[in-house]
Amino acid sequence: MIFSRTYRYQSSMRPDDIKVRLLGKHVKVHNLDFEVSEKDRVIRVIPHAEQENEIRTLPITHVELSNKGDKTQIVISSKMRKIDSGGPLLIMIFCMFLFIATIVTMTVGEGLMIYTYTFGAIGVLIFSVFWLRMERGYFDYVRKIRDYIKKQSVA
Repeated sequence: MIFSRTYRYQSSMRPDDIKVRLLGKHVKVHNLDFEVSEKDRVIRVIPHAEQENEIRTLPITHVELSNKGDKTQIVISSKMRKIDSGGPLLIMIFCMFLFIATIVTMTVGEGLMIYTYTFGAIGVLIFSVFWLRMERGYFDYVRKIRDYIKKQSVA
């Protein structure tokens, strides 16, 4: 999916040591609490957003640790919560329809150039504002959680 991110890197620490450093801890990102827990041998970083009044798009992060000789392969994958994915997907679909309308009016309409420019400008404007908000919100959460995990897995 477009909002999923996966990061891979290696650490010199053993997987058990990394688990000890991560499990049971809480991560604070933008005054929002994320809890680190384990389920089915996968470490999960899940937001506590029950008391949140503000609408936010939050990630669920899975951390997989695998032993590669004297190194540990760490795979961090973040995806949007299902409850949060509706709004961003609708905005992406709306922008896509605006871009399709721009292309159609550009190729078919001879005297409709004002509509072509209008559809294109509105689509670019909406997408730009949307992406900037996602970068400051959702993707910032993903980056800060990734940085926290990297910091904890350094020997």
